[in-house]
Amino acid sequence: MSKPLTIADLKTMARRRVPKMFFDYADSGAWTESTYRANEDDFAKIKLRQRVLVDMTNRSLATQMIGHDVSMPVALAPTGLAGMQHADGEMLAAKAAEEAGVPFTLSTMSICSIEDIASVTTKPFWFQLYVMKDRGFIERLIERARIAKCSALVVTADLQILGQRHKDLRNGLSAPPKWTLNSAMQLATKPFWCLDMLQTKRRGFGNIVGHASNVSDLSSLSAWTAEQFDPRLSWDDIRWIKDLWGGKLIIKGILDDEDARAAADTGADAIIVSNHGGRQLDGAPSSISMLPKMVAAVGDRMEVHLDGGIRSGQDVLKAVALGAKGTYIGRPFLYGLGAMGKEGVTTALEIIRKEMDITMALCGKRDIKDVNSNVIAQNPF
Repeated sequence: MSKPLTIADLKTMARRRVPKMFFDYADSGAWTESTYRANEDDFAKIKLRQRVLVDMTNRSLATQMIGHDVSMPVALAPTGLAGMQHADGEMLAAKAAEEAGVPFTLSTMSICSIEDIASVTTKPFWFQLYVMKDRGFIERLIERARIAKCSALVVTADLQILGQRHKDLRNGLSAPPKWTLNSAMQLATKPFWCLDMLQTKRRGFGNIVGHASNVSDLSSLSAWTAEQFDPRLSWDDIRWIKDLWGGKLIIKGILDDEDARAAADTGADAIIVSNHGGRQLDGAPSSISMLPKMVAAVGDRMEVHLDGGIRSGQDVLKAVALGAKGTYIGRPFLYGLGAMGKEGVTTALEIIRKEMDITMALCGKRDIKDVNSNVIAQNPF
């Protein structure tokens, strides 16, 4: 394929290079995947207002997310197993994000560890926290994030139990892959991926193995989450984490206005309107359809960000127009990572930046800070 021009191009390239179990992990939703599809489809329903004969020079996408300067209102979302899309994937993505001037968020369920990311970056990154039953392990994770000089903690609230993702079960997802006939056939068709993976030592869950009590091996994500993710997680735990952390706190996975108000009551700095990329409650509404309601509920008390369904710079602009102070891309950067490594992540960010810049200009705006609902021609929500 010639130089990729869209996120869809990167997706096609990643599908060719990455073993099926790991590509599907990034590309799947829960149950019927209706919410996964709605996340993308509902962006297309929003129509933009075309303006002409206005000054389009000296454009700027620079803004801030929770007080941090960003080159555009985009962060790399926390995604588990990114290091299985490409060898040392989280490290490569973090370097690409730093060069692009956008935040990188490391998942608890990453392949590369907090310390790995700190070793290859010069600016603070963000850390996403899953809350386990072992509170001592959580305390140690937070302390490791503090030592690594992470500048924000993102607490995921919508994964107390794991939604069923049929593709993962059928593919026998594990990290590293278990040697079965199914996995062997998948790997045999992806020689370049295998060659890269043979050259790294990072093939397990780097934040957990060797750090969690009595855990020396962890191959099954579903087994770990079933055993350790805490179904009793409550707002009191969020307050405990906030006090323990003491820094910028973002709560991810808010899709209801009552929950948004409860999040604001904790004193968190931002919420991320998100349905976990359609990977948890199938049948939940899309993130973008709920964004205006969340902004109306708490937008005067905290920043409202959005995650889910973004596949273009136009999607980012639409989210900003509906009140989001920042957005997160997960699948787009994973497609780039799987397709071309660090260069692919850079390409994904460049695609989104260019699309956002051109769209903003054609909507008659020169500064992303001036983008609001006036650029929307039709809002179905």
